[in-house]
Amino acid sequence: MDHLDLTLRFEAPNDAGEFSGYAVIWGERNAHNEIVQRGAFSKSLLEHRAAGTKPVMLWAHDPSAIIGVWTETREDDKGLFVRGQLVITTPRGREAYDLLKAGALNGLSIGFRARGDKRGPAGVRLLTDIDVREISLVGMPSAGNARITSVRSTGRSNESAAAFVEACRKAAAALATKGK
Repeated sequence: MDHLDLTLRFEAPNDAGEFSGYAVIWGERNAHNEIVQRGAFSKSLLEHRAAGTKPVMLWAHDPSAIIGVWTETREDDKGLFVRGQLVITTPRGREAYDLLKAGALNGLSIGFRARGDKRGPAGVRLLTDIDVREISLVGMPSAGNARITSVRSTGRSNESAAAFVEACRKAAAALATKGK
């Protein structure tokens, strides 16, 4: 008689607290009468990569409230795209995550130093070179379209787990009858 020993190990997915969105939209006028121009972050992002650093993820620009890490920051055709991971094992990270899931929190805001700017029509400050220091989750961003667009919970639903279990049962039954 042939025997087949299988060992299966399941781990919970580790994407809870992951989210993404746009911290800046090119050409959008914010509440401070500023417009960020395309390419304004390119130098700063290169400097961060060269130094092995990233902008800090804060709760409402509070330097004592680090709530996660930015796993991706890049410029694209729309603006400054960001992807982050909340540290949900901390009270503030968990609170931010719960608020994101509920839809009560969805704003993003940047903390920066302008290295290049000029005045545009009606006194608008056109930001052309920005050293981005931090990106915060906020309730009311100064740029109305600087928003979180996607929040992951566990990455899996109960239905997909049930489908997986059923597939395992079928595979086990097929292996058990093979050779008989």
